[in-house]
Amino acid sequence: MSDAPVIEPPAETGSRLPDLVLLAQEESSEKRRALLRELADHFFGSTQRTAAEDSLYDSVLTDLTAEMETAVRAELSARFALAPDAPRGLIRRLANDEACVATAVLRASTVLTDDDLLGVVRTKGQDHLRAVSQRTTVSEAVSDVIVERGDVNTLGTLLRNDGARLSRTASETAVERAKANPALHAATVQRKSLPPDLLNEMYFVVEARLRQSILQKNAAMDPALLEIALAAGRARVASEHGDLPSDYAECLAYVGELKAANQLTPTMLARFLRSGSRTSFLISLAQLADVDFHTAASIVEKKELDALALICKAADLDRALFLTFAVVILNTEENAMGKAQSYAKMYGDLQRDVALRTLRFWRMRRSAEAA
Repeated sequence: MSDAPVIEPPAETGSRLPDLVLLAQEESSEKRRALLRELADHFFGSTQRTAAEDSLYDSVLTDLTAEMETAVRAELSARFALAPDAPRGLIRRLANDEACVATAVLRASTVLTDDDLLGVVRTKGQDHLRAVSQRTTVSEAVSDVIVERGDVNTLGTLLRNDGARLSRTASETAVERAKANPALHAATVQRKSLPPDLLNEMYFVVEARLRQSILQKNAAMDPALLEIALAAGRARVASEHGDLPSDYAECLAYVGELKAANQLTPTMLARFLRSGSRTSFLISLAQLADVDFHTAASIVEKKELDALALICKAADLDRALFLTFAVVILNTEENAMGKAQSYAKMYGDLQRDVALRTLRFWRMRRSAEAA
């Protein structure tokens, strides 16, 4: 440390700080380590400090810390992480240190500004990003970068932190990533501040337990907030539906004729399904429930019978007809009747109001398709 600049102590501070500053010129690593700890003790023992003393603490602690081994730096990071008046230069240096050192201050230090945190999340690795994601509050600007750069574990950490604010754009990006990765399903669905239209985007990709959670949130939603959520959803839904079946136009015309003749009844839907007229059944189901063709097709093709239950309940079809649909759709599976009956029981317990609320989100896709 003989090449380090000589730091002049303040003339009259009434404390031992001047002596400690002079000892900072000591070349022995053991003595510097002891000095570093004594300086930290002295800092936390000082109830009042002058601006000059604060500057000296910052300068000396930062310089000494740079020369200490990892374990000592990590100890110092843990010690200063919760101090609201910690030396800013020291905290910034620790925040940009290796992850095992930086984690404590990145998680907790209120000395770090958004600019400091942005510098970290834009340039450091996943351990640093995860530490920032665990802060009591995370601004939208910082969250935006974490959503963009974070891996699955990091994004999951951020989504589980209700103190992290996500912009609309970041929320959309997070949901698109979550759709493709089951490891993010629970964190996304359980996030309290996730926009409701994006929450309902998750319905078709998550397991039954999380689908039930979505329905419960829909049931509890304030009607005014529901309208706001639907408006936001309409603004983003795009027509990414894929190709229509080759017999779509022919079947659409036939279903139109039946509808004009008042013959498009629930019983007719069952007849379509039993006879193998799949496209006509899907068109009729979509029209009866007022959802788009591709949503109906996806539900039937993937045998999403809980989703089919929502559609049928919203269309006010009786339980026996739903059971018929379920049996036909599951006919190639083992114990089709038993499975269908279990879904029919669920259908009986389902509240129509909850089904209608959920379908309002799905119907946004019908509006996009029409546009």
